[in-house]
Order: sequence, then structure tokens, then C-alpha cells
Amino acid sequence: MTAEDSATAQSTIALDPGAKAPGRAGRGVLLAGLGVVAFSLTFPSTVWGLESFGPWSLVAVRSVLAALIAGAALLAGRVPLPAREHLGGLAVVAGGVVVGFPLLTTLALQTSTSSHAAVVVGLLPLTTALFASLRTGSRPPRAFWTAALAGAAVVIAFTVQQSGGSLSGGDLYLFGALLVCAAGYTEGGRLAGLMPGWQVIGWALLLALPLAVAGAAVALPFEPVHLTAHGLVGLVWVAGGSTFLGLYVWYRGMAEIGVPRASQLQLAQPLLTLIWSFLALGEEVSAAAPVAAVAVLVCIAATQRAGRGTGRRDVRTRGGDRVGT
Repeated sequence: MTAEDSATAQSTIALDPGAKAPGRAGRGVLLAGLGVVAFSLTFPSTVWGLESFGPWSLVAVRSVLAALIAGAALLAGRVPLPAREHLGGLAVVAGGVVVGFPLLTTLALQTSTSSHAAVVVGLLPLTTALFASLRTGSRPPRAFWTAALAGAAVVIAFTVQQSGGSLSGGDLYLFGALLVCAAGYTEGGRLAGLMPGWQVIGWALLLALPLAVAGAAVALPFEPVHLTAHGLVGLVWVAGGSTFLGLYVWYRGMAEIGVPRASQLQLAQPLLTLIWSFLALGEEVSAAAPVAAVAVLVCIAATQRAGRGTGRRDVRTRGGDRVGT
């Protein structure tokens, strides 16, 4: 961020990452896509983690480990403390994606399969786009919403059919996770336009660290810990992969192409989760998966094409210097 000269007149330039910087837009899609791949491994990794830890212990320990990684990165980069006006947004990110979503989904996965939990994830892209529209004022065209609704319908129909058409007792947790995660994604995507994505998740993790440490101190003595190879691998991934690295590239991608476009890439996440659940957990996957996968990819392509130009952001300039993002 460049120092500003208060005596110089201010102007606002609206930048369209998709239209004016196709290379950067392509990079944003790639980064957000890598985030989706990382997130798709979260449910199977959580199931593995539950082999060694109780649900409360797993969430607390993963948050502590992720915060330590984030703190080391922020310290190594000598990153200054975030501005006071960003603390509210960072608190929303911490409450949504650091605490709320991991805790609620971990509790749900005690009774739900990893495959079944994909029902909620299938609704996350649409919910995130709705939150972004309300929070940031973005107005994607009608074609975007049509493709987003079609993609959500395909994912929900497939995953419900795959789970036998019934809902489990953990669905209340899953629907709560959907709402808090969409809020955290939206606010994090907005903040990633003001600071690097890794700093967004880094400060959010550090904000949640006191709560995570207290949670670990309370939960570990009451929940038995039986360390296994699967349990440790699951813990390491949800802490370092999903929580830190995944959210880092995810928020960077959102900053490049906008929250609505990035969110629709998550339409592929449930199907990827089903693949990992089959490979890692031995859960059965319907023969309809390839058909659903192709349909989802078509919907993703449609949302990306229709959403070009919706990830607009303002850059204020003073005396020719670019300020903000």
C-alpha cells in the first residue's frame, strides 16, 4: 500500500480483473481451484483425525497448529498488525472458517459419512455468492445465477441420491456450518482485496488462538486420544493443508476474480470429496458420478464465463499512486 499525499486530489478507478487482466484472472481461477482441491480433502481427513481425537479436541488442536504456522509466517515476514478497521472482518473469518465450520462439520461427521456431508458443500457456492451479493454489492448477471442454481441442483440431486435420499441426524450441524462458512468466505474474500490472502487467514487464526488453546486444555483431558497414522495424517492435513494453505490460495483467488466467480468453482468440491472418500475411506460412490461430474463442469464453465467482469474492485489513486486494491 503506497503512502498517500493528503494534499493531492483523489480519484477512483474501477478495475475489472477478468476483462483487463486475463492473465491475472486465469491465475485467480487456478489459485481458487487449488483451494477447492485442498478443501475437498477436509472431510476424509477429518474422519481420519477422529480415529485419534475426539471432535472438540480435533478442532482445537488443528486450530492451534494452524495458528502456529500462521504466526511463524507473519513473524518471518515482519508483517505489521492489521488496521483496526479490519479487525471486525477478521473476526468474522475466524468465527466462520477457523472455528465455526470445522467444529460443526466435525460434530456432524460423528454420525454422517464424508459423502453425505457433501450435500451441504453442494449448497456452499450458491450461498457464498448470495452473501457476497449482499455484503459487497456485486451484481452478477442473470446467466450467472442460472448456471449457479443449475450446478447446485445437480450436486444436491446427485449427493442426495447417492446417500439414499435420507438426511442424517448431523444435518443441523451441517446447515449451520454452511451459513457460517459462507459468511467467512465472503468477508475473507473482501479483505483479500485489501491485504495478501495469507495475511487474512493468518490474522484470523491468531485471533482464534486463545479460544483454541482454551478449548484444547479443556477437551484433551476429557476426550481419549489414541494416536494412529491415519489420525496424525488427518490432523496435519486439516491444520496445515485445509486451514492454512487451502484458505491462503482460496482468498488470493477470490481477490483476483471476485467472490461470486470463485465461489462457483466449489461446485466441483462435493464430487472431489466423493472420490477421496472412496479412495481413502472405502465409501461407495454411485455409478452416476461421471455424469454428474460432466454436468457440474459445464455449470462451472458457464458461471466463469457469465461472471467475467463481476469481480470488480476499486483502486483509489492520488497523484498517480495506486492505493488499496
